Amino acid sequence: MHGRVPALPSDLLILISADEEPKTQQVDTLVARISAHSSDKPVAIVGIGGGTLLDLAKAVAIMINNKGSAADFQGWDLVRHKAVYHIGIPTLSGTGAEVSRTTVLLGPERKLGINSDHTPFDQVVLDPDLAIGVPKDQWFYTGMDCYIHCVESLNGGYINTFSKSYGEMALKLCEEVFLTDLDPEESREKLMMASWHGGMSIAYSQVGVAHALSYGLSYVMGTPHGLGNCLVFRHLEDFYPEGVRIFEQMRKKQGIALPQNVTRSCSESDFNTMTEVAYSMEPLWENALGEDWQSKISLDQIREIFTKI
Repeated sequence: MHGRVPALPSDLLILISADEEPKTQQVDTLVARISAHSSDKPVAIVGIGGGTLLDLAKAVAIMINNKGSAADFQGWDLVRHKAVYHIGIPTLSGTGAEVSRTTVLLGPERKLGINSDHTPFDQVVLDPDLAIGVPKDQWFYTGMDCYIHCVESLNGGYINTFSKSYGEMALKLCEEVFLTDLDPEESREKLMMASWHGGMSIAYSQVGVAHALSYGLSYVMGTPHGLGNCLVFRHLEDFYPEGVRIFEQMRKKQGIALPQNVTRSCSESDFNTMTEVAYSMEPLWENALGEDWQSKISLDQIREIFTKI
């Protein structure tokens, strides 16, 4: 990456580990650090990395111009003031964080995004070569986040012609990347474009069952987002039969073995929390199951899925 993304001596460079999911408290700490660095607000915030770093950059850009804690803005359309100009430079492909209108954060009570028209980046730099060297498991998990986005969007009630066109393109590109034998350069290019198109699809529709469950799993277990989606999705044949079938083809083609018995050590309280967090994601369930979604899925059914992971 050195030399491809230049920095000026006056720039404040903050290195952040992506080993854990981004948190609201982490956003608050970063905003305080940036504010202490200078009495002037930054000209721009630049996020460089995978979904975790891009989401943090979006959240920080919002919170610099909005008083309070990031946790206060978890939800839909709660942001009042325009964010600081912010730029996204993805080094992983799949999350769609470079184009989505949300920044998903772990808060004190739930995992939920700051969903607003002020969240998307003002500028995005797409350079497939920045994804060189990504470990294969990470490459697969993040790519499957894109694939699962599209399955949920295309099968959801919120779908529209605009969103559908992007979702179908992203799905096609994912199948080329994960089911055929592309050379590395073409694979990087196509997956980066799949990520963009997948992000555009859900920006104007919504995700569904897999993401609702993944949020619950991540909140309790700290499971990375892409991996969490994979762990959940393989058990969703009742909701997305064709999507799960193709997912398994991709997994086997790429030689990926998902972790087993992830929730075996979970307590009753853990299962209850996971279930409640997942159930609280009302727009996701409504997109997947319709306005009467509460009559089609129960807390017991959600809990049963978590026990299989």
